[in-house]
Amino acid sequence: MNDVRSDNLPPLREVVARHGLMAKKSLGQNFLFDLNLTGRIARAGGPLEEATIIEIGPGPGGLTRALLAHGAKKVIAVERDDRCLAALAEIAEAYPGRLDIVPGDALALDYPALIAERGVSGPIRICANLPYNIGTQLLAGWLTLDPWPPFYDRMVLMFQREVAERIVATPDKRADYGRLGVLAGWRCAARILFDVPPAAFTPPPKITSSVVELRPRQEPLPCDAKALEAVTQAAFGQRRKMLRQSLKSLPGIADPAPLLDEAGIEPTRRAEEVDVAGFCALARSYRARRG
Repeated sequence: MNDVRSDNLPPLREVVARHGLMAKKSLGQNFLFDLNLTGRIARAGGPLEEATIIEIGPGPGGLTRALLAHGAKKVIAVERDDRCLAALAEIAEAYPGRLDIVPGDALALDYPALIAERGVSGPIRICANLPYNIGTQLLAGWLTLDPWPPFYDRMVLMFQREVAERIVATPDKRADYGRLGVLAGWRCAARILFDVPPAAFTPPPKITSSVVELRPRQEPLPCDAKALEAVTQAAFGQRRKMLRQSLKSLPGIADPAPLLDEAGIEPTRRAEEVDVAGFCALARSYRARRG
């Protein structure tokens, strides 16, 4: 196993101080300095030697360094904060040809096009300590890509603990189960790998974080992503109401009874009582009626 210090790069705290990289709350930044933790996250992505890793919001490059030191063939680092680019460039010099820095907004990127432009071969993974303020939006985009299976074979992502619990939730955990759990459960097998305490970050957030692994299902239940998003938004948008009432907010649906009947779901059920298969059935019925 490679040693993170074998790259002869200075300690991260020194890099942050030298470049004046105070974490910005507006960008959802919390920097990880703990080498044991960054190494653990990097290794959670499985064998790295043949893999290209897409990392979102690398900041000064703590996880970036761990991914490269533990053998990633290539890291494509997407960073919106221009202040961090000089620190990342130093890492690129230490790992010639293995770090591709992409300045820009991660929410605006066309990831399949990015991969195609670079002629990447071998497995592609997304591994990131996601900025808290855009993490769920990014994940929803990666889960609703078409065509499917997607360009990545695994995602290892860090979220706030409460968001991680929503990602892996099922109807058995009704308080956490919602749109995000349905989308994740539909197209991926998701699990929480481990927690990361606030003290591991600079500045320390007020909450615990969790690292989540998502592995794409090669053949998820047949369903249109946009229809599923619409159905879950309507159902969970009024989660305390029965579906016969909450689904009336679906565009073009005055009476949800036929939809529920076709899907085999009792109209008196609430959203938190319907599993992923049930929502996929509802989405298929909705798509058929909307054309």
